[in-house]
Amino acid sequence: MTLKDLRNRPDLLLLLMAGAVPLSFATWQTLLNNFALERAAFSGVEIGILQSLREIPGFLAFAVVFLLFVFREQTIALLSLVLLATGTLITGMFPTVIGLYLTTVIMSIGFHYYETIQTSLSLQWLDKDRAPEVLGRIIAVGAFTSIVTFAVIWLAFDLIGLDFTPVYAIGGGATLLIVLFCVVAFPYFPVKIQQHRHMVLRKRYWLYYALTFLSGARRQIFIVFAGFLMVEKFGYSVAAISVLFFVNATLNMLFATRIGKLIGVVGERAALVFEYTGLVVVFVAYAFVNNAGVAAGLYVIDHFFFALAIAMKTYFQKIADPADIASSAGVAFTINHISAVVLPAVLGVLWLSSPAAVFLVGAGLAGLSLLLSFNVPLAPTPENGMVVGRWGALAPARPGAWK
Repeated sequence: MTLKDLRNRPDLLLLLMAGAVPLSFATWQTLLNNFALERAAFSGVEIGILQSLREIPGFLAFAVVFLLFVFREQTIALLSLVLLATGTLITGMFPTVIGLYLTTVIMSIGFHYYETIQTSLSLQWLDKDRAPEVLGRIIAVGAFTSIVTFAVIWLAFDLIGLDFTPVYAIGGGATLLIVLFCVVAFPYFPVKIQQHRHMVLRKRYWLYYALTFLSGARRQIFIVFAGFLMVEKFGYSVAAISVLFFVNATLNMLFATRIGKLIGVVGERAALVFEYTGLVVVFVAYAFVNNAGVAAGLYVIDHFFFALAIAMKTYFQKIADPADIASSAGVAFTINHISAVVLPAVLGVLWLSSPAAVFLVGAGLAGLSLLLSFNVPLAPTPENGMVVGRWGALAPARPGAWK
């Protein structure tokens, strides 16, 4: 295979961009709780407000469709990575409550708009048969660069003794270098079908919207409060949190591609049922854990389930009108973040009186997702996007229900 052949493969561009994201985001996320507590004197209330602010750009992700009037999707993805990198790079320079809020919003605009466009481009550029495996490979590449990031953070803090500011700058700067390479090395890849440049919200996608909404709420509880639990209750240091992230990333690197292949074999419904059953158990265990080692194990298991989210993307790819994908990706991100904007701040207040109750809310959301997942067909198609009934009967959808 020649260099020209490599340059003309859009899946390689997706993999490179996927690798660029964790260099910034994993740096920001790994250092956040310690930086917030040690430098900006955060409590559970401030961390909840910060996470709500972080999710506002995700809530506004539907607006990405309007950027299509000005920019190509590929260009939006690269510009979003620049914002992500910049927000991360300057975080350490503003060790105050307001400063951390502002840099978080900059970082978050880049992260969420990139994720929206990346979903759209992946579902457009990848064939349906290959999509689960390639999406798994994208997760694996991101996991690999996460491992590199965690290793650098561990070396920087434990061996070299660097402060937060240069470590944030290294993470953001590395992402900027990869973006520059992508701009120089790859041409513009045309999309196969012209995308709608207006919001698309269709009744026949309601099950996908519902699962997306619950996923956003549930994921926020894990991202915000599971990590905060490790630091506040069990006293985990930056190095210890980095080790946990390292383990999570290693598992994703080793198994995400295989999970994608497995989803292609067993189908989206089986994958989602397994994921949500496991999450109910994990969240209930979080509520009552009193051992630092057990908590770490739950953290790893919880994160591992994230790879199964591939199933929700490929389910939508199979049922959607191809022209709806870009607009629907933005709408889905907005739906995903409706609860994410409000929930961290509300649960941050609840956390002050009962941390266990926060995780029991997460268990309830996972249980509701489990019930809905039985309505995913065994073989989704645009004509058979859902089955009706609690257990998702093996029969096709009720005539007239899928319109």
